[in-house]
Amino acid sequence: MPDVTVVLPCLDEAASLPGVLTAIPHGYSALVVDNNSTDGTAEVARRHGAAVVAETTPGYGAAVHAGVVAATTPIVAVLDGDGSLDPRELPGLVADVEAGADMAIGRRRPTPGLKWPWHARLGTAAVCWRLRQRHGLQVHDIAPMRVARRDALLALGVADRRSGYPLELLVRAAQAGWSVTERDVDYGPRTGGTSKVSGSVRGSAIAAWDFWRAIS
Repeated sequence: MPDVTVVLPCLDEAASLPGVLTAIPHGYSALVVDNNSTDGTAEVARRHGAAVVAETTPGYGAAVHAGVVAATTPIVAVLDGDGSLDPRELPGLVADVEAGADMAIGRRRPTPGLKWPWHARLGTAAVCWRLRQRHGLQVHDIAPMRVARRDALLALGVADRRSGYPLELLVRAAQAGWSVTERDVDYGPRTGGTSKVSGSVRGSAIAAWDFWRAIS
């Protein structure tokens, strides 16, 4: 079993975390990064056996970076803590990295009944088209589930600390000549809480601006 830490950036995900943590593959370590939660996220994480790191700088990128820095295993996986993605699909991505890929990412495939807004799908498609055309990276999703080697990931020097982090990561990976693989993964509704991006107009606007900056 490879040494893997699963980094879970969380802001008020107490309702969804139990299901996510119980689905972490055997032998993997769960590391929850609490990004100023007020709903007891950290306590829930500890009760379910996860290590917890507090990151007070708000933002998805800040939480992910803190988790990768805190990880001590050779391989790190990053996964949302909202239950929309299944941690049991991580071993396939880990296997790709073990086989020589620099990074493996999950390409979301909606499960039956998922309400995935057309504008969100269109935005993702447009961003990935730009990544392929401008940066030559043959990806079709913005890597909400991803696996890479910890030290190499830190060496990329991703600087975005908000929602543009995944896109800057992909841009820097392309510039560094990384080999990136994709696998289809199920994408379902969040199992608790509220989306910090699509759940508000402000969140959507911030994400759109961060995405544009990252790929420009």
